[in-house]
Amino acid sequence: MSETGMQGRNWVLAAMIFAVAMTFIDQTIVSIAVPNIQRELHLSSTGVQWVVNGYLIALAALFALGGRLSDIFGHTKMCVVGIVTFAGASTLCGLTPTGSFAEGWIVAFRVVQGAGGAIMFPAALAIVVNTFPLRQRGRALALFFGIAGGLTAIGPILGGYLTEWTWRAIFWVNVPVALIALALIAVSKPKTQYRRAPIDYRGAVLIAAGIGLSIFGLQQSALWGWSNPATWTCIAAGLVLIGVFVVVELRTATPLIKVEIFRVRAFAAENAVLMISMMAFIPVFFFASEYAQISLHKTASDAGVFLLFFFIGFVVLAQVGGRMLDREGAKRAVVLGCAIAAVGFGIWASKATTLSFSKQQLWVVVTGAGMGMMLGPANTDAVNRAGNLSYGEATGITQTVRNLGASLGLAALGTILLFDYRAHLTTSLLAKHVADAAAEADGITQSQGGSGSVTHIPHFVSLDFAHATQTVLYVMCGIMALAGLVALIGLERGRQEVTPVEPGAGAVAAPTEPDEGLRLSP
Repeated sequence: MSETGMQGRNWVLAAMIFAVAMTFIDQTIVSIAVPNIQRELHLSSTGVQWVVNGYLIALAALFALGGRLSDIFGHTKMCVVGIVTFAGASTLCGLTPTGSFAEGWIVAFRVVQGAGGAIMFPAALAIVVNTFPLRQRGRALALFFGIAGGLTAIGPILGGYLTEWTWRAIFWVNVPVALIALALIAVSKPKTQYRRAPIDYRGAVLIAAGIGLSIFGLQQSALWGWSNPATWTCIAAGLVLIGVFVVVELRTATPLIKVEIFRVRAFAAENAVLMISMMAFIPVFFFASEYAQISLHKTASDAGVFLLFFFIGFVVLAQVGGRMLDREGAKRAVVLGCAIAAVGFGIWASKATTLSFSKQQLWVVVTGAGMGMMLGPANTDAVNRAGNLSYGEATGITQTVRNLGASLGLAALGTILLFDYRAHLTTSLLAKHVADAAAEADGITQSQGGSGSVTHIPHFVSLDFAHATQTVLYVMCGIMALAGLVALIGLERGRQEVTPVEPGAGAVAAPTEPDEGLRLSP
């Protein structure tokens, strides 16, 4: 390969990293500013939840459609549409007026943000996969996922500092990032292929409603409780709709998702690994941030710095995992990465109740290293199993699966944390001879340690929260061990790129067309 060709590919990679940076940062940056947003805009508790959940639900529910649209209309075009939509919605979120329209305004544009991200991300990843040949794809996507994944950890840090100026800045920061991404796309002119095909609107509605309802039920479980019929109704209805979607897609000539692709054993196994590992990866940022503030008495900004140690390990071992993928395939990198992450979570958990960060930081780095080693190869190998005209679709599937896993992890681990924290608090309050200790413990858990400065949280509250966090980290250890076992059994050795099963008889393949830069007509 010529040096000029490699340089052009690197420009494409840089453009796509800037594009997806916004979606990763926004997964965590808003949670830091929520108290300020609620106070200034006078949002209800339900409104506050939707400021966070509206984005995540739209992102997860529309990934499959976004991936399919990029395969049909062109990856570059849809990436540009997604960037513009995301940046425009971010600007309008930052311009939310005060008064009676505030709640509806900010929630609506957070949903539009999520839709923009769902259009942009599958297209961006498909562009990277299409730009780099198979033997160089591992290293390229290691950088892609390493930097993008690390930005999830940087979100709380950036959010902490920007919120000290104004909470509106956490949305406006996306605008310069979007402009850089668009400029790099114009310079690098990424070229991919796509083919015209009818859009399966019926399938799009079914999968969006199914994923949206399932994730909504999981997210609301923390508020409604698992004993509330509404929680299970939402989850069950969502799962039924997903089942109906599968049946419908099998009978559709040009489906939104070719569900036959799951007959490819490695593709199905990689998606299982991704779903399981995401139950630990995204939740760890939320729980570690709370632990740093409640148990270690860190400020919101310092809690973000706590997560930088995770990011250090993640980025370094992501490069190792990418090289292993290029050299010998995904299996060893994924299995070894899961094992390292499991060990990291386990030993980190054993140190959590010391309330000493210096005794934990090495194991935070090790945990991040394991996650970094396995996530890139698992994502890349899953996409590699799709034909070159289905990269957007395959990416839409993998990202939908990732979001389902993350939502399930947040709901399940949040419940575990709450029950364990309440149990330890009740015991501590009984030892202090507090009347109605159970009710008092319930009040403390609802306020997550109390109000005011983190330095004023009582020592026994900090220690009890550390015990609850320890339990969660041990469960995360088990989650990663399970992911490693699935990878060990389900993945095949060596590199392989296969074309998925085509639609059933009667389907007519549309002609292949080049997708060049920002040219908006085929």
